[in-house]
Amino acid sequence: MKSIVMTAVGGSNVLEYVDRPDPIPGVGEVLVQVHAAGVNFMDIGVRQGMAWTHMPNPKTLGVEGAGRVLALGKDVASVKIGDRVAWVYAPGSYAERVVMPEASLVKVPDAIDDRTAAAIIMQGLTASHFATDFYPVQPGDIALVHAAAGGVGLLLTQIIKLRGGHVIGRVSSQAKVDVAKSAGADHVIVDAEGKFAEEAIRLSGGGGVHVVYDGSGPTTFQGSLDSLRRSGTFCWFGPVLGGPGPLDIMSLPRSIKIGYAVFSDHIHTPELFRAHSTQLFEWIEQGKLKVTIGGVYPLADARRAHENMESRRTTGKLLLLP
Repeated sequence: MKSIVMTAVGGSNVLEYVDRPDPIPGVGEVLVQVHAAGVNFMDIGVRQGMAWTHMPNPKTLGVEGAGRVLALGKDVASVKIGDRVAWVYAPGSYAERVVMPEASLVKVPDAIDDRTAAAIIMQGLTASHFATDFYPVQPGDIALVHAAAGGVGLLLTQIIKLRGGHVIGRVSSQAKVDVAKSAGADHVIVDAEGKFAEEAIRLSGGGGVHVVYDGSGPTTFQGSLDSLRRSGTFCWFGPVLGGPGPLDIMSLPRSIKIGYAVFSDHIHTPELFRAHSTQLFEWIEQGKLKVTIGGVYPLADARRAHENMESRRTTGKLLLLP
């Protein structure tokens, strides 16, 4: 089968399109034909040596996608051959076929196509975690959403609006404003230098925002702090762009609350994974949640997908099609 492997730590040039043996499912595992694989900043982090360092190279990238069940290992009970499924955190998803634990799978409803399922599963669960668990948005809350035209940002904006919140989106260029507004952002700030706090405070009515969702790296950290009202919440995520450095907890202003949000803490059992995935699928079927696919690439073009994502020029979700 064909797959994309990284041969070393480095830039997109370390990605190679190669032939690898077909995987065989073991006990409790499922072999899936990949119809669409999601591209995430996590994959770039792996390529840059920030994760999976215990796995030798060459190794196949990717952790999510959608496809169809081809074969079952022993003791698999929740799916059968031919089922349409989506998955999250199944290493090796940049490939024509991938083996994963049964617990990593969720069935896909007939009304949801493979590309939509692959595009919603990881970023949708992430956005859901941020807005319903890490900081449960309440009606009237004002949220500042960074990278509001990106895959997570577009979904997060919509979920905040579903919960009755207001959204101030931040984007890096004027070209992304309409994309962010199409997801429901009430206001959009164009900023590429981290100079947005004053405008966010003004748009919030002068008191600051209730919550900031920031995965944009160190450049925006101070501005996010400054944008919060008293006892506001700072949701930090996205390790690929780096952290803010050491923090003196006694220097945090206005009694704010700050934390690093990881959706695996929210989706920590197969039952929760299936329940939250089902909610996302229902929202899509009901027309309440729109999935924006910003780029579709042949599997062989994974290098280009990584380069486009790193350039910050893309909007929505990027997919690879084997």
